[in-house]
This record gives sequence, C-alpha cells and structure tokens, in this order.
Amino acid sequence: MPSYLASIPSPPQGVWDLGPFPVRAYAVFIIVGIVVAVVWGNKRWEARGGRPGMVTDIAVYAVPFGIVGGRLYHVITDANLYFGEGKNPWNAFAIWNGGLGIWGAVALGAVGALIACRKYGVPLGAFADAIAPGLVTAQAIGRLGNYFNQELFGSATTLPWGLDVFVRTPGGVAGIPGADYGTCEFSPDYIKAVPEMLCGTFHPTFLYELLWNLLVAGLVVWADRRFRLGGGRAFALYVAGYTLGRVWIESLRIDPATHVFGLRINVLTSIVVFIGAVLFLLLRRVPREDPVLLLGKAGRAEAAAALAAADATDQDGAPGVTFDEDPVDIDTETISHSGNTTDSAASPAPDLRKAEDAVSSPTTGAEDEPHTKQT
Repeated sequence: MPSYLASIPSPPQGVWDLGPFPVRAYAVFIIVGIVVAVVWGNKRWEARGGRPGMVTDIAVYAVPFGIVGGRLYHVITDANLYFGEGKNPWNAFAIWNGGLGIWGAVALGAVGALIACRKYGVPLGAFADAIAPGLVTAQAIGRLGNYFNQELFGSATTLPWGLDVFVRTPGGVAGIPGADYGTCEFSPDYIKAVPEMLCGTFHPTFLYELLWNLLVAGLVVWADRRFRLGGGRAFALYVAGYTLGRVWIESLRIDPATHVFGLRINVLTSIVVFIGAVLFLLLRRVPREDPVLLLGKAGRAEAAAALAAADATDQDGAPGVTFDEDPVDIDTETISHSGNTTDSAASPAPDLRKAEDAVSSPTTGAEDEPHTKQT
C-alpha cells in the first residue's frame, strides 16, 4: 500500500457543530451545486433572449421534486440498506447521510419543471438546454460530499491518487498516517456501519466522476455554441456524455448494489438512458427556440402592450415612425427583440400571437418535452 503522503487523505470528519446545529458537508455541497446550476442556467437563459429570473422561478418547483425523486430512487434500488432484519427503516429519511440517485432526481425534477414551464408559458426543452451544463457541474460539486462522507469509492489500488479510507470513531480517526493497513475486512453495509473494520487505499471513484462531469459540462457549452442546439438537444448531449462515463466509473465501485442481469443497477440504467439520449440527438432536428418563447406569458404580454402603445402613438401623430412618401402598413406584432443579437440575429422577427399559441398548444408542448425518461 502507498504511504499516507503518496495518496489522497480522507477528511477526519464530515460534520461540524455550530452550537446545537450540525453542519454536514454533504448537504453544503448539494446546496452549493444547486446554486451554481440556477445562476448559470439564468445566465444562459438570458443569453438566449429569455426573461431574467425565469430559471429561478422554475427551479422553485424542480429542485424539491428532484430531491424527493433522487432519494426515492436511492432507497428503492438500495432497499437492503434500510429494510430487513436489524435495519432501521427510518434511516431512509436521513438524506444528510448521503444517498441521492441522479436518475430519480432528473426524472421527478423534470416533472416539477414541466409544471412550472406550463404555468409560466415557456418550452420545457429550452429550460432543459439552459440548465444542462450547470446541472452536470452541480453533480460534480455534489461528489465532494461523497468524499467527506467517505463513500462511493472503488476497489483497492496502489496508484498515487488512491484514496485513504479510515474508520471514524467518536475519538477521531482510527488509523495512523503512514501506516500499511494490509488487508481489510468489509462490512456488507460499509457506508452505514461506522464501527466495522474499514481501512486501506482505494480508487476515488467520486473524484473520477467529478472530473468527468466537468468535461461533459465543457462539451455541452462548446456544442451548444457551435451548433446552436435547441429543443432539449443540449440536455440530451449532457445525458449521453454523463451516462457514458458513469458506466465505467460505476463498474469500479465496490459498495453494495442491486444487480440486474449480472450488472449493477446503475450500470444497466446508464446503458439504457445513453441509448435513448443518442437516439434523441439523432432523430430530433429542430432549430433553437425563438427568443420570444422564452419571455413567458407575462413577458410576451408586456412586449405586446409596449408594441401596441408604440403603434397607437404613431397613429396619433406623436413622435414615432415617419415616412417621406405614402404610408406603409406595419404589422407591429412581428416586431420583437430587434436589437437582440445574442442568440437570434439570423432569425426572422417573431410573432407574439403565434408564439403564445406555440407554447400553449398541446402538440408543441409535447414536442418540447424530453424524449428520454431519466431514472
């Protein structure tokens, strides 16, 4: 085994007490990740011509749904950790100890986002594209919580970036820095069983996934700028990239997991979702959404009112559009964002009434929904 200095040390604790309130690293990193995803998503939304703050409004619905969905997926697929002889079912609610399945988080989070998108009158696909790189970056940040929880590591390794894992006890860390730990006996429920023997140097799979997720975020940003992805295609690229890496990273892990057809459940799910995401990318050929669609119902109403007021001012002879020759009829409803060159410089001027119909139409709304169900 490599020495302490030739490997990644585990943190001595993952919880700090501020008076009567425990501050858990896992929860802190989850919150930081959510903030990063929302802030970055808002910036991308506005760059596409959308109404400022819309992503935050939708996140109010999507985030709680996502947390509940992530926990449900984890508890269902790892039921042996919470149910059965000698297990405490109430631990299923102890989310601060770790355990959020990304598939459940995305699936139920999408339900919350869909409800909000319908309420505000914006396309779900456009919202998904806006948050895609921020979402996978949030996953990367959340993996730091796994580091502080000493969980989700892989098999033993002698590589210099191996992760030292110790047994935490009330008195500190049960382990001497620089010692050779030899062979360790694992408890089947090692994540939850603190008193059991657990020591050694292992693959830091949480770190592998963290780095992979950052690469996927960069890929999505580049592809979105290069190909002007729309209709949920940037989100599908994130899903395809993430699941591709998750297959091999998940295969390195040694924690207890449900197996289906001889594969860890998350490996099988990754393969299925990867195929669905790739098919979505290949089959869905739509342009990026017209910026007026991203204004929402309230934004379009305000724009229409402003245009109507400007039109009335011109007709009354007040300062406005003047003509040297015969008057020319102008359809004011086709004028929108004439100065917005960020995402729609080459797009024809949008029609506010058509945009409203496009969002409220069941057919169009269905087209904007992701074609891949995340689990």
